[in-house]
Amino acid sequence: MLRRRRPRTDRPSPEQLRPAGEFVAGVLSHLRTVVEPGMNLLEIDAEAHRLIREAGAASCYLDYHPSFGGSPFGHVICTSVNEAVLHGRPYDRVLADGDLLSLDFAVELDGWVADSCLSISVGEQSDAHRRLIQDTEDVMWAGIDAAVAGARVGDIGHAVESRAHALGYSINTRFGGHGVGRTMHEEPFIPNWGQPGTGQRLEAGMAITVEPFLSPTTASLFITERDGWTVETDDGSTGAHAEHTLIVTDGAPIIMTGRADDPSPRSSIA
Repeated sequence: MLRRRRPRTDRPSPEQLRPAGEFVAGVLSHLRTVVEPGMNLLEIDAEAHRLIREAGAASCYLDYHPSFGGSPFGHVICTSVNEAVLHGRPYDRVLADGDLLSLDFAVELDGWVADSCLSISVGEQSDAHRRLIQDTEDVMWAGIDAAVAGARVGDIGHAVESRAHALGYSINTRFGGHGVGRTMHEEPFIPNWGQPGTGQRLEAGMAITVEPFLSPTTASLFITERDGWTVETDDGSTGAHAEHTLIVTDGAPIIMTGRADDPSPRSSIA
């Protein structure tokens, strides 16, 4: 998401953040299994809304209206299809076989916020989409591996950017990850680019997200006039997005939104 400056209040322990993280992960895993060709984006939003109500959680998106948004978001999940890379506002669109769909979801539960995104192929998966999704997750994990107490946010950005370049991608420098806690967007901003040893120092106990988004042919993005929210590639190429919420420690970060169905062996919650 775009950079938002909000003061840090207090930090969640893994035990405090776990209910929100497990819920977000569970909803995304559920949606992965039910999304299919012929499904409408508004149906996906309605299903996520149902699960939020049943859990007694609160959506971070529903009434969200930052300066960069054309209006209150009005939905509970971001559904970005093909050339839409992030902030995809659900609308009356039926998914087709072979679409690439990114699902970005954040809720508050028991007073704490968790935020995560996965990208999936709808129906038949092409080799190009499989590689793009895998590469985006690979780049995300490179950033996560750099999120160690004592490092700086520039170290995360440098790790993300370096891995993306090694895989043949360029990086958009307008968007990135962020701190989470009592609200969805808190400091520090977590860039997807940067120089080692620069930026805010990471401290044990910080809850942050790492979230790269990649397209094979461009790093230039724009916000569509259609809804004032959805961010698309400037050349119409397909994009993918991956994100986890984690807690920084003196060693390996604790992944709070890990999913049992994630192909990465590092994705489970510690």
